[in-house]
Amino acid sequence: SAGRVNINLADADALESLPGIGPSLAQRIMAYREANGRFIQSEDIMKVPGIGPATFEKIRELITTE
Repeated sequence: SAGRVNINLADADALESLPGIGPSLAQRIMAYREANGRFIQSEDIMKVPGIGPATFEKIRELITTE
């Protein structure tokens, strides 16, 4: 997980550093995390409205949950 963005801990700036994640998606990720708790696995980020398989494929190798 070295060098990857931890989607359970990342702030907006770190999330926005990921391809395809802008300010509104970063806010949605943080809001989802606040409402639902930690992401168990990276794929769980697709539960956030606006993040589908195409976006996930772009960020898959860049994110971690640990």
